[in-house]
Amino acid sequence: MNIGDWTERFQGTRSLPRAVRDRLLKVAKARRYSKGDEVFGPHNVPDSLLFLFEGTIRVSQTSGNGRDIVLYRVDAGESCVLTTACMLAEEAYNAEGVAETRIIAILLPKLEFDCLVAEEPAFRSFVFAAYSRRLIDLLRVVDDVAFGRIDVRLADRLLTLAGGDKEIAATHAQIASELGTAREVISRVLHDFQKRGFVAQSRGRIAVIDKPALRALAESD
Repeated sequence: MNIGDWTERFQGTRSLPRAVRDRLLKVAKARRYSKGDEVFGPHNVPDSLLFLFEGTIRVSQTSGNGRDIVLYRVDAGESCVLTTACMLAEEAYNAEGVAETRIIAILLPKLEFDCLVAEEPAFRSFVFAAYSRRLIDLLRVVDDVAFGRIDVRLADRLLTLAGGDKEIAATHAQIASELGTAREVISRVLHDFQKRGFVAQSRGRIAVIDKPALRALAESD
């Protein structure tokens, strides 16, 4: 698959010395995944560093009682912190990455990754800077789940999922997974939001009626 100079797509790789970028272009391979494909999963030890050239990957974890929580998303132009962590530790994934859209991933084999980290200071700095940024994001997720008000978190997530649209195609169970809580909790809070005129609900869909009110709630904590 020829996608040209993919190092231009990523802020970190774009600033690397030309010689390092040429080396990446030589050894890394592009791979396509369809929407819904598992990109990685529990018990798989990663053998390549993943850069996402196009699309979105949802990274989630399932608890012992079967409850899912979305840890983060990898968007185009980003690398996957969990892949980096598992490669460095030489351990299996404890989460699942699923393609939310059709994606193109750039895969850098572990052997080449190890050599570049050891031999190229610029590449090493890039890898650990990206790792640190995403680790901070993960800590925010933990803080939200442990201490955040569910109505505030739900208002913020509804705005994020809606984006520029007025309607979200998602079930209560799917939103509960996004926030790491129970479906019954989401149903209760959405019912309250509907009574207050923030949203309207139909089967599998949520219409965002009052974005300013949701935004005020999301920013109140």
